[in-house]
Amino acid sequence: MGKSNRALSAASKAKKDEFYTQLVDIENELSHYKEHFRGKVIFCNCDDPYESNFFKYFAINFNHFGLKKLICTCYAGSPIIYTQLSLFGDMDKDISKEKSKRKPYKIEITHVDDLNGDGAIDLTDIELLLQSVDGKPEILQGDGDFRSPECIELLKQADIVVTNPPFSLFREYVAQLIEYDKKFIIIGNQNAITYKEIFTLLRDNKVWLGYKFGDMAFTVPDSYEPRETRFWIDENGQKWRSMGNICWYTNIDIQKRHEDLILYRNYSENDYQKYDNYNAINVDKVSEIPFDYAGVMGVPITFMDKYNPDQFQIVGLIAGNIKGLAGITSSTGKDGPYIGGKLKFGRILIRKRG
Repeated sequence: MGKSNRALSAASKAKKDEFYTQLVDIENELSHYKEHFRGKVIFCNCDDPYESNFFKYFAINFNHFGLKKLICTCYAGSPIIYTQLSLFGDMDKDISKEKSKRKPYKIEITHVDDLNGDGAIDLTDIELLLQSVDGKPEILQGDGDFRSPECIELLKQADIVVTNPPFSLFREYVAQLIEYDKKFIIIGNQNAITYKEIFTLLRDNKVWLGYKFGDMAFTVPDSYEPRETRFWIDENGQKWRSMGNICWYTNIDIQKRHEDLILYRNYSENDYQKYDNYNAINVDKVSEIPFDYAGVMGVPITFMDKYNPDQFQIVGLIAGNIKGLAGITSSTGKDGPYIGGKLKFGRILIRKRG
């Protein structure tokens, strides 16, 4: 990989992007997509197979889902490789370290058999598979970054990409998935909704939110410094961080996005103020969207968790640092939503269909 990409990798590492997803959170979200996995090539391109719960989830369920192939890759700069979160214990950590010499590698699985003969597929079978010729890790020539030529070639093979990508590279990561026309289910920050590149995809119904929207806890490397809030160390010495603004992004159709939001509030001029600089009314809570207003409404970004494209149209986005996404013209030249001269939080502009 060239200097620029190596620099980006270093920047990503410096931004503390190593958040490792709990298996229970993966199970809870992906249970809604099982029908989409059959016969597909799944690519986890930000996941050390010896550490990742995404790999663990798909490897154990390989036969149950009827997968065609599972591919996992990791990048060389990850501070957690071979140090924590081993799927199979210290013995296997030593094996993986010896095989890769701390270099990035990939693992491709095309079948999972009952290798221990107990009649079920479990972690023991996956451990035996990884120690066999069929599951042997293959060292990558580059650094394993998702933008490297090797990983892009693997991406081209994939049907669905599932992972927790680096938050600091989220725009670039999603742009790559769109460029190569890939289906995906990925974790991101809710703040990404207001990124110009991401919002445009949401507005145009090319991407939408998955099921989980809110708090999630992640394990983090030992090198991460303690924080006053949303940080703890468990009884095993493992460091944890939690965030209250996490969600899943996908472009796979799910039942949730076709469920109507029940509206019960009547519109009145007294209850709903208009913005100083946009011809739209302000709605402070998603639950307060009026059912009998046909014009444009400004709603919190949490609306995206309830968005049904059959019920609403997204018109635009207004926020203090966002330009060119309003969809309607500001009468004062100011970008953010103002009421009585005071700047409000950013709002998504919507109108009811029908």
